[in-house]
Amino acid sequence: MDRELALEVIRVTEAAAISSAQWMGRGKKIEADDAATSAMRLIFDSVSCKGTVVIGEGELDEAPMLYIGEEVGNGNGPEVDIAVDPLEGTNIVANGRGNAMAVLALGDRGTLLHAPDMYMKKLVVGPEAAGLVRLDDPIEKTIDIVAKMNNKRTRDVTVIIQDRERHQDIIDRVRAKGSRVKLFGDGDVGASIATSLPQTGIDLFVGTGGAPEGVISAAAIKALGGDMQARLVPDNEEEEQRCIAMGLTDPRQLLHLHDLVKGDDAIFAATGVSSGELLEGVRFLGGDLVETDSIVMRAKTRTVRYIKAHHRLQNKPHLLADDE
Repeated sequence: MDRELALEVIRVTEAAAISSAQWMGRGKKIEADDAATSAMRLIFDSVSCKGTVVIGEGELDEAPMLYIGEEVGNGNGPEVDIAVDPLEGTNIVANGRGNAMAVLALGDRGTLLHAPDMYMKKLVVGPEAAGLVRLDDPIEKTIDIVAKMNNKRTRDVTVIIQDRERHQDIIDRVRAKGSRVKLFGDGDVGASIATSLPQTGIDLFVGTGGAPEGVISAAAIKALGGDMQARLVPDNEEEEQRCIAMGLTDPRQLLHLHDLVKGDDAIFAATGVSSGELLEGVRFLGGDLVETDSIVMRAKTRTVRYIKAHHRLQNKPHLLADDE
């Protein structure tokens, strides 16, 4: 992969974000997701790469666009694995809430874990605690390590956890330890990445969420120097067989960051749809002027770029929502 590709893919997430943001608060999550997916696929056709979607909107017979195994890009340039979530937070957009993003990750061919759409248990920390924590350790021990490495008192450690009933025990234990809990609703890509960005004040991410989102997050965490461990949580025999078919001999093995994203290079790109931990949302400034807020990271160089852009929709009619 080259540095030009890192900047080129921002156009893809920008298009998805603008298209889906036009459905903000309208109560129509399917339409919002369709808008993001259609825009992302369209712009990908002009990106200089030979891409294969390894994490996408579903299998070939389940999704009309960006399905697992689909070839994208204009056929020129490097061969890459692509993981996409055109709209991370469909319910967020439908209900007009914060923290929705259009996200994607790229890696050299064969470097991204092929993750089925199932649950994954995850633990994420920033650079200071990288290599020192374990997914299977008690949360109390992990908090002690993170506090020491981040030069914080236990009471000042902030753990971000998705607000779900399945996490109540871990929430109670973090609070009993004396640390802070920050709950979020949907959108765990932004929440997990926040651990590696000092300005967020987030020290630790823990919980069970989507496996595809875990792989996408791993590309960003690798670029930021953070650390992540994970384990797939198959719910039945069928899900276990899907893991095996995708190359995991042991579906329940402990996955380190280098298992999720192999090699020394990966690209992560995201554009905010609604404002959240990581990015501001799409802003419609009047007339046909639209502002977007994006981030792009490359693991090989550890470069992180924040990109604010103005778009004229009259020049991009393909991004306009169909109000009919």
